Amino acid sequence: MFVDSCGTAAYHAGEEPDGRTISTCAQHNIPIEHSARQIQTSDFTQFTHILAADDSNLRNLERVKPKNATAEVCLWGSYLDNKPIADPYYGGINGFERVYQQCLSLSNAFLDQVANDRHSQYL
Repeated sequence: MFVDSCGTAAYHAGEEPDGRTISTCAQHNIPIEHSARQIQTSDFTQFTHILAADDSNLRNLERVKPKNATAEVCLWGSYLDNKPIADPYYGGINGFERVYQQCLSLSNAFLDQVANDRHSQYL
């Protein structure tokens, strides 16, 4: 399984993550080696799922999704509570911790669903 992260715009393309992101990940022993990038047309066929943080990003993804897309595009929160992921950028470090915890919960719910779907295919 390969996981990547990108934006729907190129605001910070080529930049390292925010220092608060790096700090939060380090506190949870999550290695982070990533430069920001904008979504590419090839992502819609390279990945099986493209998960949007919020409705605005979901609309942007749907707008640029090519006709030959094979990836499922949806709101990340749709796997748990349908809540968007708030952007912690303009707040303090606590916002980054809250987003980390939300992403952890959403990731577990997503993986549970994907594993359940794959298991059901083989029954």
